[in-house]
Amino acid sequence: MVKRRIEVEEETVIYLLKKCFCMKDLKQIHARVIQLGFEQNVFVVGKVIVFCAVAEHGDVNYAVSVFQKVENPDAFIWNTMIRGFGKATDPRRAFDFYKRMQERGLVADNFTFSFLLKVCGQLGSVLLGRQMHCSALKHGLDSHVFVRNTLVHMYGVFKDIERSRQLFEEIPSPELVSWNIMIDCHVSCGKFKEALDMFSRMLKFGIDPDEVTFVVTLSACSSLGALDFGRWVHSCIGNTGYGSIIEVSNSLIDMYAKCGALEEAYETFNGMKNKTTVTWNTMILGLASHGCVNEALVLFCKMLEQKLWAPDGITFLVVLHACSHGGMVDEGRRFFDVMNKEYHIQPTIKHYGCMVDILGRAGFVEESYRLISSMPMQCNAIVWRTLLAACRLHGNVELGEQIRKQLLELEPDHSSDYVLLANAYASAGQWNEVMRVRNSMQKRGFRNLNLVIALWAGIPLLNFVGRMRASGGELLPYTNTMVFSLPPNV
Repeated sequence: MVKRRIEVEEETVIYLLKKCFCMKDLKQIHARVIQLGFEQNVFVVGKVIVFCAVAEHGDVNYAVSVFQKVENPDAFIWNTMIRGFGKATDPRRAFDFYKRMQERGLVADNFTFSFLLKVCGQLGSVLLGRQMHCSALKHGLDSHVFVRNTLVHMYGVFKDIERSRQLFEEIPSPELVSWNIMIDCHVSCGKFKEALDMFSRMLKFGIDPDEVTFVVTLSACSSLGALDFGRWVHSCIGNTGYGSIIEVSNSLIDMYAKCGALEEAYETFNGMKNKTTVTWNTMILGLASHGCVNEALVLFCKMLEQKLWAPDGITFLVVLHACSHGGMVDEGRRFFDVMNKEYHIQPTIKHYGCMVDILGRAGFVEESYRLISSMPMQCNAIVWRTLLAACRLHGNVELGEQIRKQLLELEPDHSSDYVLLANAYASAGQWNEVMRVRNSMQKRGFRNLNLVIALWAGIPLLNFVGRMRASGGELLPYTNTMVFSLPPNV
C-alpha cells in the first residue's frame, strides 16, 4: 500500500509539472516534492530542472539551486543543465558543468556533445568548437546523427561552409533535418545559389520538405532575387499543404516583395486567413522599400483600425523608414509620438536614427540635434553621421562642426566624417575651412583628399583645384583609387 501511495504521489507531481507554466507554480510544486521526500528522486527532480533550465519562463539559477541538492545526478540531469546554460545569457557556464560532469566520472553522450557544440557556435569560438569536435571523435560520437547535424550547423555558424559540406556529404543517408541545416548553412554564409541547388538536390533524393525547408529556401530566393525559383517553390508549397502555416506565408510575402513582385506579395497577404504582426510588418516593408509609401501607410492605418494585431517596435521602425523615404515629416513626428504614448513602445536607437533622418532630410537639422540631445541612451556614430549628412545637404556648417567633434570622440579615424564637413564648407564657399579640414585629414594619414572632397561636394575637380589655390592652399597628388570607397548613400 505504501509503495502504491508513493507511486500515485509521484505520478501526481509529474502530471502537475507537465501543466506548469510559470516559476510561481513550479516553486509550489517543488515545495511539494520536498515535502514528499522526492528530493533525491532523479526522475522527479529531473522534470523540475527541465522546466527551470529549458522552459521559456524558467529560471536557470533556480535550476542550479535544485541541482546542487541532488547527491547523484544522472546523465540526463547533467545534460539538462548544460543545455539550459546554452540558452542562458552566459552560455560559457555550460562548460563548467561539463567539466564537473567529467570530474564525477560520468561519460559524455551524444546529447552532451550536441548541446556543447551548439554553445560553441553561439560563442563564435572556432578553437573551442574544434576541441569539442575532437572530443566527440575521441568518444566515437562524431557520426551520431545528433552530433553530426550540430557539427554541420556549428561550422556553418563559423562561416566554414566547406567543412560543413564535407561533414554533410559523409552522412550515408541524410534525413530532412540534415538537409535543412545544410541549406540554412549556405544561406547564412551568403551562398544563396548553392542553397537553391541543395533544395533541388534534396527533392531529387525523394526527401519531402517541411515548413523549415520552405522558409529557409525562400530566404535564399529573396536574397538572390530569384523570382522564378521562388514561384516554383510556391507551387511546391501548394502541393504539400504547408501554405496554411503563417511562417511559410510570411516568407512568401517577403520573397515576392524583395523580388519586386508586389502584386503576388499582396495576393499572398490577402489570401492568409490568419495573420500576425510579422505578416503586416513584412507587407508594409515590402511596399515602402519599393517607393509605395502612401500604400504602406494606408496598410499600417488599416492594421491599427482592425485592432486585431498590436504593432511592435519593428512595425514603427518600418513606418518611420517609409516616412523618411517619402519625405513625410508631419506623419513621422506623429507616428514617433504615438508609438510611445499610445502603444507604450520605448524608441530604440534605430527609431531615433530614423526620426533624425526624417527631420534632417527635410532641413530640420536643429530639431534633429535637439532630438538626439533628448535621447535616453548615448548616441552612436551612425546617428551622428546621419545628422552630419543633413548638415552637408543643407549647408549648416556650424552644427556640422559640433557633430564632427562628437564623431571624433567615437570614431576618430573615419574619413567620411571629415569629407562630409569639408563638403558642407565647400557648398557654402568657405574654402579656407575646406583647406583646414583637408589639412586635418592629411595629418591623420588620409589620401586622395582633393578628389574625394571635390566628388562629395559635387564640384568639377578643376574648379575645386582653382578655388583651393585661390585660397592659398597646397594641393596634394591624387589618384582615382578612393572613388570606390566613398559611402554610397550620402
